[in-house]
Amino acid sequence: MPLTTAPDPVSTSQSAAILNLLLPHHRTTARRESTVNAESFPHQLRQISAFIRADAPIVFTLPGFPCKSPNPAKVLGHLPDQGERLSLRFLDSLCRDIGRIYPPGARIVICSDGHVFGDLVHVPDAHIDAYSDELRALITTSGLDRLSVFDLRDVLGDLSHTAKRTHVHDRYAPTVETLRAEVRTDEHTLALYRGITRFLVEDTAGFTGTRSALQRECRVRAYGVIQRSRAWGDLIADHHANAIRLSIHPQPVGAPKFGIRLLDAPDAWTTPWHSAALRRGDGTWTLMPSAAAARLGHLAERDGRPSHFEQRA
Repeated sequence: MPLTTAPDPVSTSQSAAILNLLLPHHRTTARRESTVNAESFPHQLRQISAFIRADAPIVFTLPGFPCKSPNPAKVLGHLPDQGERLSLRFLDSLCRDIGRIYPPGARIVICSDGHVFGDLVHVPDAHIDAYSDELRALITTSGLDRLSVFDLRDVLGDLSHTAKRTHVHDRYAPTVETLRAEVRTDEHTLALYRGITRFLVEDTAGFTGTRSALQRECRVRAYGVIQRSRAWGDLIADHHANAIRLSIHPQPVGAPKFGIRLLDAPDAWTTPWHSAALRRGDGTWTLMPSAAAARLGHLAERDGRPSHFEQRA
């Protein structure tokens, strides 16, 4: 589906209607303004129009759902829990809503990226495999047939995890020098670098050095994470060339990636795999570190495993 053909008025109108379903969930660090509407995202409108002209299901790719944070003060374990369940249902419901106004419907390919940088975030590959397998099982058992999972096993098969990471890095990753220059000159890249550094500091458990030493080490690892993330994004583009790229990171209005918020959280960077879910007294859900959630509510289990917290009355 070439994206160079000028969209006709019908596909343009339908593209705007579809994008309007996503706009309430746009994840951005920018201040909300009333002038932001579907026309503020011309790149996504062109992509959606291409699917409409082909009368084909709209395909979105979403890198994320990598693995749980290794910090036990933030999560309930290394397997998906209620945060992931709610997020998957939300994504499937978006596709279902699109199907109501566009009969060919939509689907989202979750590009699980844990193995891409598992060594940099200090999560064992066995835990990443278990997380990804459980993610696929949740999608199947919950009947979320508009979702699928794509990871390095789909690309490089039975190679060792180290060999897979090396292959992706060597083929796609930008140099550290290139990224350092971007951090100095590009506000969005600087915010991403700072956000990842903060997460790495928070996720590190059992560090025996000083706080300043940990921060120095995490700044180095942050560049590695961005390198691998860029590499993974380019690999996804090769395998899903026409898909519309979603992102769990905040994105500027009109960027080629559309940032999407999976669940309510007080921080634009919070994700289900860096936190635990808390059901408030009014029945709504939010995400926060498990240690903070434990102070507000009691632990609930599902299928014999910790699932989420229920706020105390």
